[in-house]
Amino acid sequence: MARFTGLLPAVPVICLALMLSACETTGPAPDATPTVPMPQQPAEPPARAVTPRMAAAAEALTKMASLQERLYRIAAPILINNADLCKSSTRNLLGFTARNRYWYPGEYNEAAQIAFDMGERLQVTGVLAGSGAARAGLRRGDNLISASGKTLPVGPSASSTVGSVFGPLVAKQASLALQIERDDKTRELTVPVTRACGFVIELGNADNINSYADGSRVMVTRGMLQFARNDEEVAYLLAKGMAHNILGHATAQRHVGTIGSIIDNLTNVRPDTSMLIGSGGIKAMPAELDAAADHLSMYLLARAGVNIHGAAPFWKRLAAAYPATVLNGYVANHPATAARLAAIDKATADIKAKQAAKKPIAP
Repeated sequence: MARFTGLLPAVPVICLALMLSACETTGPAPDATPTVPMPQQPAEPPARAVTPRMAAAAEALTKMASLQERLYRIAAPILINNADLCKSSTRNLLGFTARNRYWYPGEYNEAAQIAFDMGERLQVTGVLAGSGAARAGLRRGDNLISASGKTLPVGPSASSTVGSVFGPLVAKQASLALQIERDDKTRELTVPVTRACGFVIELGNADNINSYADGSRVMVTRGMLQFARNDEEVAYLLAKGMAHNILGHATAQRHVGTIGSIIDNLTNVRPDTSMLIGSGGIKAMPAELDAAADHLSMYLLARAGVNIHGAAPFWKRLAAAYPATVLNGYVANHPATAARLAAIDKATADIKAKQAAKKPIAP
């Protein structure tokens, strides 16, 4: 895949035409050889000029892709190793995401071509580590051609219609024959489906320190990723969001529409930040629901091999740096820090006891 690493101004191709002139004479010399004109080669089209604004847009997309890739990598073991705890949210997954240039609005449409060499076809934008797609060798940047012999959509509606092709195939088959294009060559891959928690993991393009879960998705904002000191702290956020989804808390609080609209907005390259003024319409999570999600999140983390002992210090640090008085921050939406820490401590002790007794780690 072509990656954006910096752009130089385009240099136009200069074509020099040879002009032949003949001197006037009274007539051709008797032994003159007639001149045969050389065929003119068509001029090469000028290279596309890349404006500073376009270069900046391409660089922004590249940074977003890097952050999203980090989220997929951290989320992968939590999603895959907790399929039996996700209840009705467990799905057969192929383990990758794909978009084409039309997914990006306005100037970012062309910037996607520059940053990712992205065109009409759907291109793999993320591969879930440990999934069937990863084991089959699918890579970010691969272009999708067909699945089980069915041609995949291209063009402006491809991102919204491809699910109608993949959905029935994944539901019925243990693996999928996938035809891709990589380095201008067609390749055939067999991608096994992966049983995993079917939550979508999203990057929020905003600097507020927050994370959201609407029942089917978990979003971590750019600001929260900058606050997290390491991947383990990001895992705590993802597991907490997944736990809220598993327990149906967005539905119970009647927050699905409100949180869903915020996630929809923040997935945009240029979100409407006015939606983040104040609380954004989100009511604070009740202490008992938050504690239940924190308790479950510890099991999700332990089963994924994540060190759970840094969870309590992370949540304490977050509450101290961005307390509930900071509107549209995580703690403002989850203010019951004391109850949450007690739930984390209880779950941690229970998990340690089960690990010592070599019992299954389950709540």
